[in-house]
Amino acid sequence: MSQFIDIPSPGWPLTFGSPGHPSVVIVHDRFGRLPYLESYAAALAKRDFYVVVPDLFNGLATIDLPSANELREAMDLGFALAAIDDAVELGRGHGFDGAPDASIHSTSSKVGLIGFELGGWLGLQSAQSGSVDAVVAYAGGLSEHESGIIPCPVLLNYSDLGDWGTGHETDLFVSRLKEMGTPVTRYIYSGTEDIFANATLVERLDRNAAALAFARATNFLQEQLAD
Repeated sequence: MSQFIDIPSPGWPLTFGSPGHPSVVIVHDRFGRLPYLESYAAALAKRDFYVVVPDLFNGLATIDLPSANELREAMDLGFALAAIDDAVELGRGHGFDGAPDASIHSTSSKVGLIGFELGGWLGLQSAQSGSVDAVVAYAGGLSEHESGIIPCPVLLNYSDLGDWGTGHETDLFVSRLKEMGTPVTRYIYSGTEDIFANATLVERLDRNAAALAFARATNFLQEQLAD
């Protein structure tokens, strides 16, 4: 039996932080936009990012793996990519905030993207359009038939016990990025599964790995999105 949770602001992006800063779009995993993403986004906002968190599942989320797989299988890929594009444009537009506010000393139109698992896969696909300036993917990659040129720096936070992190397909993906001239950095977190950073799913969370991955993602985006 499916076990779904209704989330606030269904179908609408949540936003955090002040306009005028570089923007970051966060794309959720197959479990949906669970509460931990609000804490993650708020922590990024404290580091001077404007953060946008879209909902790709029209108000549904879950903490149950079979139900998460249902959400993943029912997802409309075109809709999901369009929702990410809209979130990127929302972030980029707020970077050009024109209000005469003395507290905003500079503006930035740069946008980065962080994707978790399913969101990492979607984020890497979206980045091929050239719409973002940097991508962080947790446990996400592209197969050979999905791969095009990603014209921005990429950081990969991978597990060693999940589907993405070690193995031949992952190595091929990283090699393709390098061959195409994409600056890429890969970190592998020992003893973790693909959903190691989802703090709502306590039984899957690896706190140390999640904290280290957050620090690396933040430093990477601060460097890549700086004016």
